[in-house]
Amino acid sequence: MGGAGNVALNLVFMGPPGAGKGTQAERFAREHGIPKISTGDILRDEVAAGTALGQQVKALMARGELVGDDLIIAIVKERLKQPDAARGFVLDGFPRTVPQAAALDGMLGDRGPIIVVEISVPDEELVRRVVSRRICSKCGKTVSAFPGDGSATLRCSHCGGELVSRSDDSERVVRDRLKVYWRETQPMIAFYQSRPTYRAVDGAQPPDRVRDDLVKAVAAVLGNPVGDGKHALGSRPEKNA
Repeated sequence: MGGAGNVALNLVFMGPPGAGKGTQAERFAREHGIPKISTGDILRDEVAAGTALGQQVKALMARGELVGDDLIIAIVKERLKQPDAARGFVLDGFPRTVPQAAALDGMLGDRGPIIVVEISVPDEELVRRVVSRRICSKCGKTVSAFPGDGSATLRCSHCGGELVSRSDDSERVVRDRLKVYWRETQPMIAFYQSRPTYRAVDGAQPPDRVRDDLVKAVAAVLGNPVGDGKHALGSRPEKNA
């Protein structure tokens, strides 16, 4: 991002399941040369490998529950020690609770401030997206459920593998996950919301528009406005019902 200089980009993308934060985090990380760190991806890798941790996580995910703070904090702490995270990172799925957020502050030390961007989407739209999305049975790529994005196809555009529903993407599980998310995460949102490095964007827009607003929001925090900044610095949408 022009004008950012050597400032580390320490980013947290927040948002409920289906808000598109994973897709946006991956894109932002790729465009800015920093790693996207997804606790969900790390945990799913453990599940796929059939490890003891994976078996515990699989049972929790099936019930729509979140993994405990201590385990998630330890996973993230180890990941941030890797050399590729020295210039910054985009965190997806962490933190989700106040203890996790406080632990992240402690992990960073003098690495620079945390820029927190919340992607807000109404609950009913989230349910529609998550139930409709598919994952490639071969390469693991997720196909999102935005109108006109090709999500109705039966084959992965990347490798040709069959697209299937994730076991934790049923409507019942999604609604349970949303209840858990809001109960656990609202206090953490309040933890960050008063900081000058906090921003919120409307995630109910088309993905490219969300991406542009994310870039504007981060640039504004760094004191380097992009474009007119019209949508990046708006007030946070009201909490989902």
